[in-house]
Amino acid sequence: MTIRVLIVDDQMMVREGFSVLLNAQPDIEVIGEAVDGREAVAKVAELGPDVVLMDIRMPGMNGLEATREIVAADGDAKVLVLTTFDLDEYVYQALRAGASGFLLKDASARQLADGVRVVADGEALLAPTVTKRLIQEFSRLGAPKTAPVQERIGDLTERETEVLVLVAQGRSNSEIAGHLVVAESTVKTHVSRILVKLGLRDRTQAAVFAYETGLVTPGG
Repeated sequence: MTIRVLIVDDQMMVREGFSVLLNAQPDIEVIGEAVDGREAVAKVAELGPDVVLMDIRMPGMNGLEATREIVAADGDAKVLVLTTFDLDEYVYQALRAGASGFLLKDASARQLADGVRVVADGEALLAPTVTKRLIQEFSRLGAPKTAPVQERIGDLTERETEVLVLVAQGRSNSEIAGHLVVAESTVKTHVSRILVKLGLRDRTQAAVFAYETGLVTPGG
């Protein structure tokens, strides 16, 4: 199946460059472009892309606001945030708003295409070291621990808690399966149950949740 992508960036050269790189992939097609967040929200509603490549810093409605609106309108929307900076507080906020991950604008063509594939497949883009570093760095900006939050963690089984920690460390399902010596399908089941119990939409939010609640600490 072809992955349909919408590119959102206020710089024409960036949009054109990403379009050329992605359209060169046999399984990816760029179906549209938007120059700001407001146009992005409209284009997502009109075109229904599989993945939205979203710049953060744009005039008018920025990528953070657009991501929040897009995810609010469609809980299954997949937004891959683009940024020039590897430690950008807006990116962390975008992850909390519902983005499925982020990628640096200087990523290689292969990293860009692979990132789109990972997000389209329903996985959060957590593997790159820079993403892990960002989540760790800005997890302190999250909400303070509260009794209800701690109770949600208490709903998890010991194995589910273990899986959540590994997810927060940026490990893929196959890596978690190898570490725990279980089938990958078993890991997928654990992850699904974790998301349901914690009321989260994807692995990215699960990772952020783990850092915010202190279940995982920066560098841990």
